[in-house]
Amino acid sequence: MATGKNTKSGNSNDGFFRYIKTFWLIFLIGLVSVVLFFLMASWGVFGKMPTFDELENPDSNVATEVISSDGVTIGKFYLENRTPVKYADLPQHLVDALVATEDERFFEHSGIDARGTLRAALTLGGSGGASTISQQLAKNLFHGEGSKNIVERIAQKAKEWVIAIRLERQYTKQEIIAMYLNTVDFVHHAVGIRSAAKTYFGKEPKELTVEEVAVIVGMLKNPSQLNPKSHPESSLARRNVVLGQMVKNGFLKPELKAELEKKEIKLNFNPEDHNEGIATYFREYLRDFMKKWVKEHPKEDGTEYDIYRDGLKIYVTLDSRMQKYAEESVHSHLANLQEEFFIGQKKNENAPFVRISKDETTRILERAMKNSERWRIMSQAGKTEKEIRASFNKKAKMTVFSWKGERDTIMTPMDSIRYYKHFLQAGLMSMDPETGQVKAWVGGIDHKHFKYDHVEQGARQVGSTFKPFVYATAIEQLHYTPCDTIIDSPFSMPKGKYGIDADWHPQNSNGKFEGPVTLKYALAHSINTVSAKLIDQVGPKAVVDLTKKLGITSNIPEQPAIALGAAEITVREMVAAYSAFANKGMYIKPMVITRIEDKNGVELFRNTSVTREVVSKDIAYAVIKLLQGVTETGSGGRLRWGGPGGTAYNRMTGYPYALTNPIAGKTGTTQNQSDGWFMGMVPNLATGVWVGNEDRSAHFRSLTYGQGATMALPIWGMFMKKCYGDKELNVSKKDFERPENLSIKVDCNMVIEKDSTEVDLNLKQFDF
Repeated sequence: MATGKNTKSGNSNDGFFRYIKTFWLIFLIGLVSVVLFFLMASWGVFGKMPTFDELENPDSNVATEVISSDGVTIGKFYLENRTPVKYADLPQHLVDALVATEDERFFEHSGIDARGTLRAALTLGGSGGASTISQQLAKNLFHGEGSKNIVERIAQKAKEWVIAIRLERQYTKQEIIAMYLNTVDFVHHAVGIRSAAKTYFGKEPKELTVEEVAVIVGMLKNPSQLNPKSHPESSLARRNVVLGQMVKNGFLKPELKAELEKKEIKLNFNPEDHNEGIATYFREYLRDFMKKWVKEHPKEDGTEYDIYRDGLKIYVTLDSRMQKYAEESVHSHLANLQEEFFIGQKKNENAPFVRISKDETTRILERAMKNSERWRIMSQAGKTEKEIRASFNKKAKMTVFSWKGERDTIMTPMDSIRYYKHFLQAGLMSMDPETGQVKAWVGGIDHKHFKYDHVEQGARQVGSTFKPFVYATAIEQLHYTPCDTIIDSPFSMPKGKYGIDADWHPQNSNGKFEGPVTLKYALAHSINTVSAKLIDQVGPKAVVDLTKKLGITSNIPEQPAIALGAAEITVREMVAAYSAFANKGMYIKPMVITRIEDKNGVELFRNTSVTREVVSKDIAYAVIKLLQGVTETGSGGRLRWGGPGGTAYNRMTGYPYALTNPIAGKTGTTQNQSDGWFMGMVPNLATGVWVGNEDRSAHFRSLTYGQGATMALPIWGMFMKKCYGDKELNVSKKDFERPENLSIKVDCNMVIEKDSTEVDLNLKQFDF
């Protein structure tokens, strides 16, 4: 019996040892399997793993920044709107909120949180919500969103763990936090913390308050469902959860949490879209410039820079404050002027086109239809002309521009063409005549709906703003002075002279003649016969040659009619040309870029000025004195004293301007009031403004609102008032510098006393 008992005991021990042996065998096999599993992940069996170089320099599709002269980012070029910031640029309460909400033990683990890993394993196939910040960074950088397939998800988790550990070895905890916040997509074209701060609150990350960082950190769980713009209530609730987590982890006092929870979310929503923000037309011009620049300035390895991914920094000459003032001035004036234009349309059966036949209206709409994007796309798709035309008369939902904001409506594409044709457009450019640096650039009224740039692309008839070039030529070649007198009387040029094909009989706008006048008076009052007589004396070719020296590349015909403004020139060219007179006769090519750097701050390009002498200092100053006469007693005088009309007129034009400092300027109005211009200068700022309809057949009926002094000058006046109101801009109120030993007489009365015996002594009756 004893033997039997011993046998049972032996069997029991043998079974126990077999269990122990089996347990350890299974454990070892499991351990080896886990190790092998992670080794396979690190070897790339489950997909390509990042190399050491990729870990050192992770590809993050960094946006190119456009930075103004006053240090403000005014735009970006991007596939992902991402602009990295360093840890030092993050407020501490942002770091606290992130750690408290996303990874409480972040500063304790080495990339993998044991508790988080267990929780992720138990919820496999779900959101995997317990991933560490390091794991989330690994996912953002190297494989994106998780797969819904459970097997693939396991493999991706393994890769995340391996990469997270490698990242922890490669970077400090602070660097990982910064990298993570730089990679998160916060929707609304905001990728990274800096873009999110700018988009939702209009701030740099360092400026964010506690409640604002709580909103942004709260979005990390699900940016599309928790962003404050689209889902304010959900965002508010999630923000308060983040504040609670900050209290739980000792980063926030309970009483402050209670106070912050009562606050509403105050957004300053500024989506950084290519059609949004300031200087949109300029940015589009810059984009085209950069496409050419990257081809001419390759990287060291011969490849081209990618303006959408390589994080270049383009430092431009625009001043964000002046740009803002320019855009506000254009918007303010044209919104009011448009109402007057509508009134004119309502009185005309062919609206929106004034003083033209129904047949001409049809031709305009036909041309616009065939030039439209819809026509191009449907033609390329093989649609017949009949099908294309039919599509233009089918009503559809669309969003259209209005001066009170975009509005949703239902109309046919043809109706939309007719609707857009009546809008007044504008072009404005402002530059420092001494440096050539462009300070403001407004190419139109709304880049989303009107792509045409009226600064760079749109050459329009310049009207009387061309006359100073004629006067300058006469002063240079015939040695006339602003004080010399000339007879304002009927003038004719016979057929054949200078190649004209018919007799030319220029008339003054008021139909009157004033007899003897000084050149200064003649330009101030834009007397046509005087300009015609001067160009007859110097010849059209000499005037065209001068304009070429002044940087005007637009084609100007060598015809006498250019003396009255029958030449088409861009706003950019006109501003640069006028600036030469303010710059003592030196032409300087407009500059929009100062330098370009790569994402590491290495300078790739630095711009230099292109200058040349066009006329002497004395001649340039004489032209300036002529132009000052325009704003002293001529068509630009309303800058000082206001203008005619009652309160409605003053409200529309922005009067009074009360600009008492020396100003050199010239108004311009073309035939039928299709184009209104004003060119104005002070010693350190030259600004040109054009206003008109895209189609020249649409225009004001009369000079009341259709002249440059009403269409364009008010924008200049508003802009300068705003600039002078900002003392940091240092826009000059001084007079233009007078050359030493000036050889040209410039100080004289503008009006000739007809009963004075001095008239005969001073009068130069040119042999016309």
